[in-house]
Amino acid sequence: MTEERTLILVKPDGVATGHIGDVISRLERRRFTIEALKVVHATPEQLRKHYPQLVGRPFYPEVETYMLSGPIVAIIAAGTGIVEDFHKMAGVTKPQDAACGTIRGDYGRAWPDGSIRNVVHSSDSPETAENEIKIWFPEMQ
Repeated sequence: MTEERTLILVKPDGVATGHIGDVISRLERRRFTIEALKVVHATPEQLRKHYPQLVGRPFYPEVETYMLSGPIVAIIAAGTGIVEDFHKMAGVTKPQDAACGTIRGDYGRAWPDGSIRNVVHSSDSPETAENEIKIWFPEMQ
């Protein structure tokens, strides 16, 4: 395995419920490196670039509304195997299906409206991570 980077977003629900430090602590306990961190307010343009595979889907407006609903903490983290490791740390997409001990399993939950508010985003491959980093950290190019 090689050293790689990943993008982590603490989504509006994770920020609003005070889980920024929990996410950072989990990274630090695994001894991954935080290369950059900032609080951002997403724009519709950023979200369309970040979720191109979802833009035409019927549920995309709901995703966009959720991601625009509050501040997001964007993190670039690095380490050997971090993309796969953090993906496991985050847990599966639906919080109600996520295992206890994962970020989504510990801090997420199901909502009566069926919307997925799942605390964090994690890149699914090193290539995707590098593309996502360009969207959220254009100043690091």
